[in-house]
Amino acid sequence: MTEQEHRGCCAPGRVTVARSFPDESPPAPPVPVTAELVTLDGGWFRMGSDDVYAYEEDGEGPVRSVRVAPFRIAAHAVTNHEFAVFADATGYLTSAERYGSSFVFAGLLPDDFPPTQGVVAAPWWREVPGACWRHPEGDGSTLDARANHPVVHVSWLDASAYCRWSGLRLPTEAEWEYAARGALEGMRFPWGNTLRPGGEHRMNVWQGDFPARNTLADGYLGTAPVDAFPPNGFGLHNMTGNVWEWAADWFSPTWPRDGTREFPAGPAEGRHRALRGGSYLCHASYCYRYRVSARMASTPDSSAGNVGFRCALDG
Repeated sequence: MTEQEHRGCCAPGRVTVARSFPDESPPAPPVPVTAELVTLDGGWFRMGSDDVYAYEEDGEGPVRSVRVAPFRIAAHAVTNHEFAVFADATGYLTSAERYGSSFVFAGLLPDDFPPTQGVVAAPWWREVPGACWRHPEGDGSTLDARANHPVVHVSWLDASAYCRWSGLRLPTEAEWEYAARGALEGMRFPWGNTLRPGGEHRMNVWQGDFPARNTLADGYLGTAPVDAFPPNGFGLHNMTGNVWEWAADWFSPTWPRDGTREFPAGPAEGRHRALRGGSYLCHASYCYRYRVSARMASTPDSSAGNVGFRCALDG
């Protein structure tokens, strides 16, 4: 078993990079990878949040004017099918496969699942032997009917390897938030400030009493297909909810205050990488991070059943 840490309550992470894995750069595919990329003009926008729901300890604020260059970003997170093409072509092994385990939400495991190590501050997380992107709930589980769901149990290292192979990259935090806002200014969600406009569910988050009861009012217990909900104003799906998405940046709770405002790329170094967007496990009673300004941090080799990524490219 590897050690784990608990940052916030959204996803567990390994305390340190416990093993030194080779920095693999798989060969590029014989033909370019096709990705549904949306071209965005970039420019100045208001990043961050100072409202009552912002997590000060995460460095969400202050709200500041930030400029991003024109870029392209995927309309949806990388799917299981897309990641399988990469893994099958290169033989790449993810961090979870190398460690031999990853973290799974206990509510997705069978009632008779053998007891395994949990996370003290978040007992709903279980470290499950054999859990990885191919076996999301551990040995015996499969990707049946989940080809179009976001790949999970991928670390920042894994996401970066996929991007190198495909000729793409991870978005910076500033690019990610610019894209998530969909041209709306100062809103909490990609569509506005109302969680369920007209009573309609717009994202996959926990419904009911966490972690004991999910009413499934939005239609899903675990992940949803990458295009399950209407896109934002830029045509991008699931920028909040469903799975946390890795950003390129190192994480710092003070960098938003101290960093550059033009084309920011986060601090030059750090211990944790940034994630954005929240996941299917977010619930206002304990984790209101399913907002466009919310952030989370985890070590680059960490993986969990609610963590994925989407790709970007220079404009």
